[in-house]
Amino acid sequence: MSFTLAIVGRPNVGKSTLFNRLVGKRLALVDDQPGVTRDLREGDARLGDLRFTVIDTAGLEEANDDSLQGRMRRLTERAVDMADICLFLVDARAGITPVDEGFADILRKRADHVILGANKAEGRAGEAGVLDAYALGLGEPVRLSAEHGEGMDELYHILRPLAEGYAERAAADAPEIEVDVDADADGDAPDYAPSVARPLQVAVIGRPNAGKSTLINRILGEDRLLTGPEAGITRDSISVTMQWQGTPTRVFDTAGMRKKARVTDKVEKLSVADGLRAVRFAEVVVVLLDAAIPFEQQDLRIADFAEREGRAVVVAVNKWDQEDAKQDKLRALREGFERLLPQLRGAPLVTVSAKTGKGLDRLHAAVLRAHEVWNRRVPTAKLNQWLGAMIEAHPPPAPGGKRIRLRYMTQAKTRPPGFVIMCSNPDELPAAYTRYLVNGLREAFDMPGTPIRVFLRSQGDKNPYKGRKKAAPSKLRKHLEGRREN
Repeated sequence: MSFTLAIVGRPNVGKSTLFNRLVGKRLALVDDQPGVTRDLREGDARLGDLRFTVIDTAGLEEANDDSLQGRMRRLTERAVDMADICLFLVDARAGITPVDEGFADILRKRADHVILGANKAEGRAGEAGVLDAYALGLGEPVRLSAEHGEGMDELYHILRPLAEGYAERAAADAPEIEVDVDADADGDAPDYAPSVARPLQVAVIGRPNAGKSTLINRILGEDRLLTGPEAGITRDSISVTMQWQGTPTRVFDTAGMRKKARVTDKVEKLSVADGLRAVRFAEVVVVLLDAAIPFEQQDLRIADFAEREGRAVVVAVNKWDQEDAKQDKLRALREGFERLLPQLRGAPLVTVSAKTGKGLDRLHAAVLRAHEVWNRRVPTAKLNQWLGAMIEAHPPPAPGGKRIRLRYMTQAKTRPPGFVIMCSNPDELPAAYTRYLVNGLREAFDMPGTPIRVFLRSQGDKNPYKGRKKAAPSKLRKHLEGRREN
């Protein structure tokens, strides 16, 4: 990516719609009501032959205090400082407002390059607003329609000469990722190891106000995500790429998930759906609990959803610095974990404090361990030796007097670990026996906590003569049968 483009402007001028247009995906939440976007969202944009990073920002508002709007404004101003180019959007249909004029003054002082875009300029309704935009003193406005894709050619021709100036810098700063490694020197490296090209995907999920954004900010070492005492600040699922203690990682911050019956606002429904999508993209899911009220019904639902989606799960208990009787509390947490989440038996349980940063090294180790188990493969020979021992210790049942035969098994090329067992009458094998095999796999091959899938397949009838026509009797056979009758 040669340069960074930040889209800024008042609330509800179409910043997120233009962001989605440039990245080619519906990544940012879009709604008619103002103030939907709160965090900074980055994406890989494509416009003609230009490749760059685009940042969607919260709507600029006249607030400088510690209120939610004030914190959103400071985060947007930070995006202006870090971006190479700022695209200042105004609403051509609403015209230029005093707020637009104030922010134009800010951009003239803080931004290196400013492009003025008049959005919603399709048709005649936006002509007056486009003419008024000249008064901002930021040059000729670009007529845009983010919703319909109009004005993208004009934007390209403005960005093109600016991009050429950043191309040399991008080439000098590009990391070296195509490196030949002698695989025989230290043995073959596993193909699932996190790398710069394919970072480890981690999603942090939990109830509102559990401290998800604060935790990610602490891992980053900077206030990248919007935080505060209010519940439900995060709306979009924001992904941040970083080096987490030397591990290339992409972390998804998600919106807090409340009970479905309590979710009535349209934007909150979109936020929860965006968070569930982030879980499906992730490899490891960190379920963040509040130490004061852990394992509430919604926590259990969230953890169960991550397990059903087949993701490696790490349970982290936040706000541990506020606990006094830590040993008694930890003992109660482990007991509750084993009792309330038996499907995640053996999954890591880590105590952390997003406020002080204590326990983040243990969380990092637990995430790597869960990822390694999630990718584990077992040789077929060892699997069949294990299967024979399991059958000998506890044979499968015989419904209707006909015993079910488990002939052999192998591991499928799936994540989480999936195993295929060829057997007779797979539909009649009880679920209890499948659980017996899953628990045995966990213990025998050291796969605690990760979801394990067992697929039963029918091997078919092995009688080679079944279905063949009966051969005509030979002359000798007829002669013998005739003598036997006499």
